[in-house]
Amino acid sequence: MTTPNLAFEKFVADLGDELLVAQVLVRRLPRGFELRHEADRATDFRSLRAVAVGKLRALAQFTATGAFRPLKSAPNLVTGWITTAETPEQLELALHQLYPGFVADWFAARSPNPPITHYREFTGRQTGMYRITTMLTDDQAAQMIRICCHPRFCLKRRHWTVSGLDADSTEAKSIVPCLEPCAVLLEFARKAARLEQEERTAVTMTASELETERASLEQGLAAATPDCREADFNSPTNPRLLLLLLERLKRVVPADRR
Repeated sequence: MTTPNLAFEKFVADLGDELLVAQVLVRRLPRGFELRHEADRATDFRSLRAVAVGKLRALAQFTATGAFRPLKSAPNLVTGWITTAETPEQLELALHQLYPGFVADWFAARSPNPPITHYREFTGRQTGMYRITTMLTDDQAAQMIRICCHPRFCLKRRHWTVSGLDADSTEAKSIVPCLEPCAVLLEFARKAARLEQEERTAVTMTASELETERASLEQGLAAATPDCREADFNSPTNPRLLLLLLERLKRVVPADRR
């Protein structure tokens, strides 16, 4: 006898005619369900590549340029495909391959006492090289989290927080919940903490020069490829690092001076 999946049953009951799950549009059909990229909402299905449910994991592994996608919630899912799930069981499998653990986390997030692990609790468990992540102040941690979890990098809705930082809204992200910090966040926190420990070098620059630096960072961030290695924080062109430096410069160069 098959054990009922209460989480998925609830999800299907709440699905309605269609629902956007991060970048995937799920539509209810007369018989079954249809999944496609949100960017292809208005595209004729005959123009899209049919992908079997069992092939969606391979589809989600790489970007349009062939780069590996370690963070499945990153907003770089390929477009141009369509999948038909004939049964609720196939729909569950399809969503799990595109966004692993989504339905279980979605159900858990709606419970009276969701299993959320906040930043301090999470980093307090760390040992070895990640113990340094506990040394960030609340302000430093909040800035780091805002950058690492920015919608341009991740579409999961962050439920966990640190003092002084609100949780994400569904409108800002998606219905895919994030109940605790991920490995990418932990590595970025380690990098941010190390940067805070580095010896400061005094550099004298005019306001105009600082504005030029800020503009250069903004251009570099705009040109940053989404195919960079997510956690390669030793790369000077990593977009999260660029955004971190840009946020620090903004404190020095007010926007009204640009």
